[in-house]
Amino acid sequence: MGLGFPAVRMTSAAMSTLSSQQGSISVVSGVTNEQSGYYNYKSSANGSRAKYASQFVAASLTAAVLCGGIGSAVLCEAPHQPDYAQVRKSITKIIEDDDKWGPTFVRLAWHTSGTFDKMSNTGGSDGATIRFDPEASYGANAGLTLAMAELEPVKKEFGTALSYGDLYTLSGVVAIEAMGGPSIPWRSGRVDAANGSLCTPDGRLPDAEKDVANRGTIAGTVQHLRDIFYRMGFNDQEIVALAGAHALGRCHPSRSGYSGPWTRAPTTFSNAYFTELLDNKWTLKKWDGPVQFEDPTGDLMMLPSDMALIWDSEFRKWVEIYAKDEEKFYADFSKAFQKLEENGVKAFDKSLQEAVSKKKSWWN
Repeated sequence: MGLGFPAVRMTSAAMSTLSSQQGSISVVSGVTNEQSGYYNYKSSANGSRAKYASQFVAASLTAAVLCGGIGSAVLCEAPHQPDYAQVRKSITKIIEDDDKWGPTFVRLAWHTSGTFDKMSNTGGSDGATIRFDPEASYGANAGLTLAMAELEPVKKEFGTALSYGDLYTLSGVVAIEAMGGPSIPWRSGRVDAANGSLCTPDGRLPDAEKDVANRGTIAGTVQHLRDIFYRMGFNDQEIVALAGAHALGRCHPSRSGYSGPWTRAPTTFSNAYFTELLDNKWTLKKWDGPVQFEDPTGDLMMLPSDMALIWDSEFRKWVEIYAKDEEKFYADFSKAFQKLEENGVKAFDKSLQEAVSKKKSWWN
């Protein structure tokens, strides 16, 4: 079977068993945890059939959707949930030992999640398909196999109860908080894909510039940003808020072709990205590499997609707001980053849960 909740298998026998019960439910335990919006389903000799059936069906259909259909069958007892406080501590220890992993884990969480397409409802962090080719080998993901390898001991420590999707997204949240950023709401419930069959096509992540063959265009780059982020369901304000993560990290010529950090404190989360955009003087870098901008010292850089945020008036107004008000930036970033990480996660899909809850007639 391609997909399932952690240690959950599905068989048609379970659906038969459930529908044939007259006075009670003898089927089992739940597929997810309270954090993901479901319940723990306990077997009950005297339990009300109606009381448990809708919950069981919601979980079953969610798992069935992930597995490609309802055709085959059962819900088994899921393993205990890991202690996420301990998972956080294990991730924090990696960052404390070498702070370079902080920005890299944020990038991993971002690229794991940023493939979501709201029209087709594909992509996102559910499945953690970034582990598999071809997605792992896309140019935008260069170097992220190193971050995944660094987190592998944490995965082994907590076993199958901790999905890769939950691990990668939580690593980004922990990293942001460890580097002085805002607290970001996070919940578990992502289900890992078994292989790369669900990898999304290349091109869903934002490029540094548009129309590279012609050395980039302002209008093309601005529109590219909107095309990419609108596809995920973000608006202009959220685009700018998320871009603030460029306060962290740096570009590596061996990976992206670009070179340098955006700020002078690349392992500290702050609104410095916005103040640098507005207060520094940016000119085209004279070199043999791709188009990028540099400050007068040559120490800092901006990509065309960064400059687009001050070229476009709608984007720029948010840059100005966040440059003046770090607290506002933190609050908006926290909301946008949570949305980014939760986009497309089936366990959080309220529309699916609501649709299932309305279909009760077959057990009445």
